[in-house]
Amino acid sequence: MQIDELWPGGPRFLQRPPVFKLGTDSVLLAYFANTTRKKRAVDLGSGTGVLAVLLAIQAPALTVDCVDILPEAVDLTIENIRLNGLDSRIRAHLGDIRSIPGTLAAGAYDLAVANPPYFPAGGGKRALGGALADARDESLCTLEDLCGAAAYLLTWGGRFAVVHRPERLSELFVAMHCAGIEPKRLRTVALSAARAPNLILVEGHRGGNPGLLIEPPLILQEQDGGESAEVRAIYHRPEM
Repeated sequence: MQIDELWPGGPRFLQRPPVFKLGTDSVLLAYFANTTRKKRAVDLGSGTGVLAVLLAIQAPALTVDCVDILPEAVDLTIENIRLNGLDSRIRAHLGDIRSIPGTLAAGAYDLAVANPPYFPAGGGKRALGGALADARDESLCTLEDLCGAAAYLLTWGGRFAVVHRPERLSELFVAMHCAGIEPKRLRTVALSAARAPNLILVEGHRGGNPGLLIEPPLILQEQDGGESAEVRAIYHRPEM
C-alpha cells in the first residue's frame, strides 16, 4: 500500500492492488467538469474515489455520492474520503450502475461524472484479471448503461461530464443522445501539439438543445518535453 499526494499540501490517495491506480484521466476530468453553482454530484464507477475527492476540494459547497460495483474499490474510497477529511461531503455506495434505481434517487443531482472503461467487452487487457480487467472494459457497464444511469439521476438541465477515448467519440455521442443527454462541450487531450489526441473530455446536458462547443485542445507537454503551463496549473506546480 502507498499514499500518493497530487501536489504539496493537496489531496492524498491510498493505492492498494488490485484496485485501479491513480491516473491522469480523473484529474483532467475534475478540471474539465463545470462545478459552478452545483450542489449535488454523483460519480458513476468511482473506483478509489479520486474524482469525487477532487471535485469536493475544488467546489466547497458540493456534496458527492460515489457508486462502484467492486467492494474493494468502495472500501478504498471510504479510506480516501477519511484521509482527506471529507466524510461529511462524500458518501460511497456499493451498487451496480445497470440497476441504479435501487441505489440512488432519480433526478437528485445537477452533476454526474464518469471515468468509465474505455474498451468494449473483451477489448481490454482481460489477462490482468479481477478489478483491473473490470476497470478496462465494458463487461460490467456499457456506454448505454452509463448514459442511462446519468440521465436517470440528473435533474432537467443537469450536466454529465465524461472522459473517454477519441476512437469511441461517435458511440459516446449516440449513447448520450439516446439517453436524452445532448453533447454540448468537447475538449481533446494530446501529449503534444504535434500528436493526435489520446483522450476526449465531453460534457452533455440532460434535455439540452443541439449545439456543440469544441474547445481548444488541452496539450500536456511543450516542444521541449516539459509540462505545459496548463498542466502545471492543474497540478498546482510552480511556473518554470
